[in-house]
Amino acid sequence: MEKPKQHIKSSKTKSAFQIMICGVFAAFVATILGLFGPILVNNVGKRTVPDFVEVPYGFTTSLPFIISGFVCGWFLGSIVIRFTEKFGKRWDKTDDSEKITWFVGGMLGFIVATFFITFLNQFPFEKWVVALFVLGIAVLFSTFTIYALHSMRESLPWYRGKIRARRTGMKILDTNVIIDGRVYDVARSGFVEGNVYVPQFVLEELQYIADSHDGLRRQRGRRGLDILKLMQSEFDIEVGIHDHLAPEQGDGVDSRLVRLAIALGADLVTNDHNLNRVASLQDVKVLNINDLALSLRPNVLPQEHMEINIVREGNQIGQGVGYLEDGTMVIIENGRAHIGETLDVMVTQVIQTERGKLIFAEVEDIEPNKPRTTPRKH
Repeated sequence: MEKPKQHIKSSKTKSAFQIMICGVFAAFVATILGLFGPILVNNVGKRTVPDFVEVPYGFTTSLPFIISGFVCGWFLGSIVIRFTEKFGKRWDKTDDSEKITWFVGGMLGFIVATFFITFLNQFPFEKWVVALFVLGIAVLFSTFTIYALHSMRESLPWYRGKIRARRTGMKILDTNVIIDGRVYDVARSGFVEGNVYVPQFVLEELQYIADSHDGLRRQRGRRGLDILKLMQSEFDIEVGIHDHLAPEQGDGVDSRLVRLAIALGADLVTNDHNLNRVASLQDVKVLNINDLALSLRPNVLPQEHMEINIVREGNQIGQGVGYLEDGTMVIIENGRAHIGETLDVMVTQVIQTERGKLIFAEVEDIEPNKPRTTPRKH
């Protein structure tokens, strides 16, 4: 119940402040027109009308000017308030880096303009002309400075980690893909182009895993370090020299990798599904080793014959399970009785899943003297 009351109170305060601003503008304009309105009318009338009768000075003659000034001032105050509110909302939405750029550009523009005051005072110009010239020079130099700062913002410290650099072709390796090890074979085959970069915080994570008390994690960490050392011996790999472009913010390794890729204009090499999704949402190109492996698996069609070794029983009664050379699981109906044997089977169905293909087959009954298709070996 407290929040609506606070909202109503703030709205009332805001309305009162707006009325006060409009009142100040109305009083100011009404005072100016009330004091100088009759004088202006008399001066204009004398110059344009030969037999002009002067307007006497007094409250009665100034009252129409006061009323007109009040109405105009109130209208002017409402315009100023609306403009200020729109500017304030836009300013609040503007990134802090842009605010710094505008502030620095404006200050430098006006500082440069002040050097022209002495130069312009040497000429017989009116003071208002000199002020107009200085203001124009300040606006011109401010605009030029802001444009110049924008053009080289990749090098400015307050834009660091907040802008998307041009694509450089650099490849950033994450922890999982190094531990996986297949990236080494892919790099050796020449499919990884450009410079390869390993952040220092990824190397520290590998060392942390290698020092784990859990035997399996420790083995995985040491494997990753061995793979990285092997890659360093064969390829030119940069380690940790660009980490300052994505400083630590307590948001985790994955978020920092994405920020670093944006700052460097680099591609992420990973096999982490979650990191893949997060990076894709931020328009970072991801090279997923698992996707590459799936795309390289041979296509198998229904009614195709193959030779496969049945290694274990399946989940359903009578099923046997075998694997292709690339690790694709093949479920063979009525294959349980043939565990340990290598048989000719016929593919009946191929299902595509997120983790790869799942192949269903059945044991082929070969009758004597019946011609058959030469089985395809996998």
